[in-house]
Amino acid sequence: MKVLLVIYDNDSYIHWFPQGMAYIAAVLEKAGHEVVIYSQDVNHYPEEHLTRFLDQNRFDVIGLSFIAGYYQYRKAIKISEAINLSKQRPFYIIGGHGPAPEPGYFIEKTGADVIVIGEGEITVVDLLETLEQKKSLSGVKGIAYMDGNTLVETPRRHLIADVDSIPMPAYKLFQMEYYRLLRFAKCSNTDFVIPMLSGRGCPFKCTFCYRMDKGFRPRKSEGILEEMRLLNRDYGVNYFLFSDDLLMSSVERTMEISEAILSSGMRIKWHCNGRLNYATPDVLKAMKKSGCVFINYGIEAMDDRVLKNMHKALTTKQVIKGIEATISEGISPGLNIIFGNIGDNRDTLNKGVEFLLKYDDGAQMRTIRPVTPYPGSPLYYDAIEKGLLKDCRDFYEHKHLNSDLLSVNFTELSDEDFYDALCEANLRLVDNYYSKKQADIRAQTIHLYHDHDQSFRGFRQT
Repeated sequence: MKVLLVIYDNDSYIHWFPQGMAYIAAVLEKAGHEVVIYSQDVNHYPEEHLTRFLDQNRFDVIGLSFIAGYYQYRKAIKISEAINLSKQRPFYIIGGHGPAPEPGYFIEKTGADVIVIGEGEITVVDLLETLEQKKSLSGVKGIAYMDGNTLVETPRRHLIADVDSIPMPAYKLFQMEYYRLLRFAKCSNTDFVIPMLSGRGCPFKCTFCYRMDKGFRPRKSEGILEEMRLLNRDYGVNYFLFSDDLLMSSVERTMEISEAILSSGMRIKWHCNGRLNYATPDVLKAMKKSGCVFINYGIEAMDDRVLKNMHKALTTKQVIKGIEATISEGISPGLNIIFGNIGDNRDTLNKGVEFLLKYDDGAQMRTIRPVTPYPGSPLYYDAIEKGLLKDCRDFYEHKHLNSDLLSVNFTELSDEDFYDALCEANLRLVDNYYSKKQADIRAQTIHLYHDHDQSFRGFRQT
């Protein structure tokens, strides 16, 4: 079958490489299907362009995937309208964490023929084979569709136990020269950056997380290194963003990957998402030696009661100890704090701000966002149970209008007081960030003219 995979434009200058779709493209090609990538992101095509493209080119199937989020939701609606207006509308499949928890709502809003629930690699191949053979969709596990006026959700498909059996992303189908220009913390102007996965899932169960597949499934180090070598050889990538939920899933796992990268002889930079209870001096030393320059930590709050309420399985003592060890080893820490969880108040917010001011090294601007109860997360169902949210429609159409605005208020503050507190907190953080940047530029200027710095390359922002 001829398949068009749509990569949506999120209005960025350089977009994140679409890893999920690249995996889907790889398994479809392996199954013998013809895959075409529609790069709305790279070209900033308006939705009308997609309608014309479909009118002029025949496809059997079209696919779209997106995560939960106000922007992604609105974009999916617009793209769906463009698909449905086509004179040659293909069979329309949607996947991703966004529509999976509430497939009936998203079928209604998008007009999609099928929504894939859970990992898509096996399901989408099974689905296309079913379509080719004109069999009933009821035999395909892990999908939702309408049978007349009835929503049908087939039994969930088991997670892919052997993630090493999944083909590498189909990099050759994508404009890698564009995606590798992604900028991130501690990368130089000559670095080429690409995200990749070291595993799937997460062993922890934070209440605000909507990615609730159970367990952690690591890739073997050999497969990770093979993919890194390919990206380095074919596309010059020398900075790898391990974008999976949690590379640092244990001390042993983190040491294994660090030692494998070091033994490979590759001279690279890398970044990952980490856990502070595993950020020991020995682990961090191994990570640093193998090229790790940045660890993004999900801290979320600097109050033990709030951390316990969100099932973070972390204490403020562990946070401080891990951050200080990270900084001491010369690795830049990404410090993520959210506000508005159960138990949060002005005092807990201030603790978060003081923590950020003390330990932020200026590698990235760090601000605090309200917690959002995305559909599928325990916090979402808690909000419905408490009467703070009606359903998915209420969430997307009335509550979740921007990621920096309040969707559901779980605190005892009024909405007005909530915004006052968050505004004050972020003004402190923004002022701190730019004052540091100003100090850096002033120091460069003094060094340039007083010490005749011949290495100076001009006053640049990038």
